Amino acid sequence: MNISELFKQAQDVQARANAMQEQLATIEAEGVSGAGLVKLVLNGKAELKKVSIDPSLLRPDGQQVVEDLIAAAHADAKGKVELVVAEQMQRLARDMGLPPGMVPGAG
Repeated sequence: MNISELFKQAQDVQARANAMQEQLATIEAEGVSGAGLVKLVLNGKAELKKVSIDPSLLRPDGQQVVEDLIAAAHADAKGKVELVVAEQMQRLARDMGLPPGMVPGAG
């Protein structure tokens, strides 16, 4: 492989990685805790898009419970987002014929 082919392949990798970054904003994962009392949605960039709290939790003595459930739901959604992102990156690397580790998050 000559240097121009290597440069073209690097540009292709960069273009596909950029497209993947744009797609991440469209991926959504819902995190749930407290048997559905708290739900939240994160996008593929781990940005919080929505929070839903069951009204039964909204009482003066429930603040700590709500805070704990929000943190648990966030962890749940974040784990789901990370899994989807890793799968997408692995697919990108495989489609490009790259060995694992050549695309961040694909190894």
